[in-house]
Amino acid sequence: MNKKPATVEEYISSFPPGMQELLQQVRLIIQKAAPAAEECIAYAMPAYKLNGPLVYFAGYKGHIGFYATPTGHEAFKKELSKYKEGKGSVQFPLDEPMPLKLIEKIVKFRVKENMAKPARKK
Repeated sequence: MNKKPATVEEYISSFPPGMQELLQQVRLIIQKAAPAAEECIAYAMPAYKLNGPLVYFAGYKGHIGFYATPTGHEAFKKELSKYKEGKGSVQFPLDEPMPLKLIEKIVKFRVKENMAKPARKK
C-alpha cells in the first residue's frame, strides 16, 4: 500500500479479494459487538474508539493482526495462547478459521472496560 488509506473501506479494498473477505468479517464482528464505536483509521489501520481507543486490526501477508490493548489480551490469555502474541497484539493465521466469536468476546470486554472509565473530553 503506497498511500495511507483515509477510510476503513479504502483500507480493506487495497487487499486481494480473499483477504478483503476476512478483513470485512473482522470489521463486521467489531461493529456488531460495539455499535456505538467510532470507526476510523489510526496508525494506518482500521481503529475503533469508544471513550478512548477500543481495538484495531490489520491485514498482513500470512495473518490478521488484532490489537485490543494489553488488557483485552490479558483477559483472554488462555483463549489466545494458541496464537502468536506480542504486547497488546495477536496474530490470527490466514490458514486457520478466523476466531470471530473470540474477537466478539474481546471487543465486548473492551467496550465494558472503556465505558467504566470516566468520559474522555473531545
